[in-house]
Amino acid sequence: MEQRYAKNYAKLATISLLVIGCLIVLRPFLAAILFAAAVVISSWPLYLMLLERSKGRRNLAALSMTLSLTLLVIVPIALVAYNLADDVGRFYEQIKLGVETGSVVLPSWLRQIPLVGKPVDDYLRELVGSREQMMELAKRMLEPARHYLLNGGMVVGAGVAQMTLAAFVSFFLYRDGERLLATISVALERIMGESAAKVAEIVSQTVRSVMYGLLGTALAQALVAGIGFTIAGVPAVPLLSVATFVMSLVPVGPPIIWGGAAIWLFTQGNAGWGIFMLLWGLILISGVDNVVKPILISRGSSLPFLLVFLGVLGGVIAFGFVGLFIGPTLLAVGYSLISDWTGTRDTTLIHPAG
Repeated sequence: MEQRYAKNYAKLATISLLVIGCLIVLRPFLAAILFAAAVVISSWPLYLMLLERSKGRRNLAALSMTLSLTLLVIVPIALVAYNLADDVGRFYEQIKLGVETGSVVLPSWLRQIPLVGKPVDDYLRELVGSREQMMELAKRMLEPARHYLLNGGMVVGAGVAQMTLAAFVSFFLYRDGERLLATISVALERIMGESAAKVAEIVSQTVRSVMYGLLGTALAQALVAGIGFTIAGVPAVPLLSVATFVMSLVPVGPPIIWGGAAIWLFTQGNAGWGIFMLLWGLILISGVDNVVKPILISRGSSLPFLLVFLGVLGGVIAFGFVGLFIGPTLLAVGYSLISDWTGTRDTTLIHPAG
């Protein structure tokens, strides 16, 4: 009896060391693997349909899905990262030149803002009139602002690299997915017994719900924003639309884009179009989140706004840019499993995040 226990402990210790060793090896690629797994799980029904139409040619179906992920997600985000770095450098040089030459011109609409417009305008005019104060302000604010913006571009660039690796991983997950699912099912049954199938269903359902909600809502907001930018005559519509798609993954992110577009319209003297852009953003772009997300997430976990917010922030801190997807997904899966275990799980919707 003691000999049998000793053998079991030896097996457990060996397996534990092996798992730890595998995690150490895969740690640099963990974010990409998790993102690839989330994408594959959420798009698995589409892959099966494509596999059937390609007459069972797994390599062709997997390659088609991988190329679709690259063209629809990775390439647009890569363009945003490239343009962000380029535009930040050019904008910084223009502001710096304006400060040094004293040619900074304040917009006429600034003074018309109720309550705060006049004092702010007076202060800025006094500041612009004093070259010493302007130079001091530039030293204190411009360089740090440029540093933070460029760091943001680098984060997005690193995210593009992670997504590219995830696309590579997803090809093999698609191609060998059925064999991998069979292996995971057997392992879960040995660990959890009869509840394994239910746990697997909860995980897959929740991942699909969150990914459909995040990506579907982001795509809808980007399309609506693109229409608004086009109507209002805002330049660089494709770039701003992709930026809206990216920022839609962050709670209260889209107002940064359409709000900036509205400010630009005001500075160009187009107050009417600026007001239009504000109304379009408030009613339609941000309103999409309250309409599209509930439609897309018809089943799955009801994830409170706080967990969405913490999932986004914690995901970015832990995994970088792809943490925007991974963080909320992991929290949603955990929340669903705990809710099912405690008997409080329902199949309502993820609460709107902004």
